Amino acid sequence: MGRTFVIGDVHGDRPALDRLLAALPFISVDDTLVFLGDYVDRGPDSRGVVECVRRLPEQTSGAVVTLRGNHEDAWVASWEEPDLGFLGPRGNGTAETYRSFTDGDTDLSGEGLPMDEMAAMLDVKSWLPAAVVKWMRALPVWYEDDHAIYVHAGLDGEGTVWKHPRDGAVRPLLWMREPDFFAGYEGKTLVFGHTRVSELPGAEEGRTAAWVRGPLIGIDTGAGRGGPLTCIELPSRTIYTS
Repeated sequence: MGRTFVIGDVHGDRPALDRLLAALPFISVDDTLVFLGDYVDRGPDSRGVVECVRRLPEQTSGAVVTLRGNHEDAWVASWEEPDLGFLGPRGNGTAETYRSFTDGDTDLSGEGLPMDEMAAMLDVKSWLPAAVVKWMRALPVWYEDDHAIYVHAGLDGEGTVWKHPRDGAVRPLLWMREPDFFAGYEGKTLVFGHTRVSELPGAEEGRTAAWVRGPLIGIDTGAGRGGPLTCIELPSRTIYTS
């Protein structure tokens, strides 16, 4: 089979996405481009990222696989009933997504949205397009090819026993951050995002390069928070960054 190019959490950083895609070699008909999810929040242009990623299957010679991240998962849930635990905390970057989709200024202060805009943001159906939510809801939660398994966050399991994505619960694939997984997973190569590389075992403070431990490869290098956006090519394990 051809090569697989895996891109980590974009988090609304459209400029970084544009630079990274321009840096990749030509994607041939035998190649696959895999996104690990978290397209929105924190960065300045969540709407632009979503529009770009949704168009890529029509613009790319190879296959394009777009996985769901926990941020897409939370927006889908908040479309039905606003989740204050997700929408409220400033660090989740939801205010930037609201401003992006409503043509507002996404260069926000640390305080975030004023109260009137916060109330408007909580009425998610009034501003987040139904077509975008439908797209988010349909995103697969894992992918596998000859080279590796691809998930947003991790696997269902504990200790040294980790279930294949088809055999486990969905939530861990999107949300988990189990130290045992990072330290003890063995098996087929698995590429994940979600947990920033600087927070993974053995990583130095401020790390912004891909993290590798045997079969595990972490590529959330902090896009949307001032870090680069990273892609790893398999099977060569060549790294590209924005």
